[in-house]
Amino acid sequence: MIIDVHSHAWNFPADFSDDFLLQAGRARPGVKVDMSATYEAYRASASEDTTTIVFGGKAKLSGLWVDDKTVADYVAQDAKRLIGFMSIDPTQDGWEREMRVGHEELGLRGIKLLPMYAGFSPDDPKLEPLWQYAEKHSLPVLLHMGTTFIAQAPLAFTLPRLIEPVAVKHPGVKIILAHLGHPYEGECIVTIRKHENVFADVSALHYRPWQLYNSLMLVQEYGVWHKVLFGTDFPFTTVNASIDGLRKLNDMLEGTKLPRLDVNQIEAMITRDSLRLLGLTK
Repeated sequence: MIIDVHSHAWNFPADFSDDFLLQAGRARPGVKVDMSATYEAYRASASEDTTTIVFGGKAKLSGLWVDDKTVADYVAQDAKRLIGFMSIDPTQDGWEREMRVGHEELGLRGIKLLPMYAGFSPDDPKLEPLWQYAEKHSLPVLLHMGTTFIAQAPLAFTLPRLIEPVAVKHPGVKIILAHLGHPYEGECIVTIRKHENVFADVSALHYRPWQLYNSLMLVQEYGVWHKVLFGTDFPFTTVNASIDGLRKLNDMLEGTKLPRLDVNQIEAMITRDSLRLLGLTK
């Protein structure tokens, strides 16, 4: 079984500002990404045994706003293989009510945060109700960590270290740091090593193979393969392309004395039961 912990659903282009879409052209230079994010397209590029966590995103600062009902309707297409997360922008009025509605009325089972896109720090004391609610209701929280193509999104709010005060105060909350925190992978890795319930995913990294090789070599040297989860970042890439990219990382080392990534650990990551680790087993 494959568990993809990081995919998207939205109404394209209605859920994005013109400015966001213009800047999104920098997401993958030289590659035109189809951002329509239909479930048909997702299934066409994934094995039948793939189960997927899906979310939208809310970030007024950057021009992105996906209503949680959009995600709930998307999940309803294939409730056996899809798990929906709500999104929260805590810079906007009414976010606590939206959180309760997303969980209690729409049945969404986790929370997606976009700190840099929305312009807030995950350790801001104003978010304490969010972390308390997540802990009380066993809702995993996935945060975008790492760089972006959006100019107005502050890099200061995307550092993996910012989650540490939360992990110390709320050790029971399952937290996923997306994208291995790139380009702050080292900081991400030492953070997940310290805190039992803090994990990272490898979404949207395989198409930068040299960077990913070095990042996973750090994972290997720090002994935290078991804290790294498979994810794609669909529609920016797919399940099959991500798996293929991971399996080929050692190929570029042919003819060198560079150390190899442990292929058994790569396979274990691809097939990891992330739902069990996150308390989301159906």
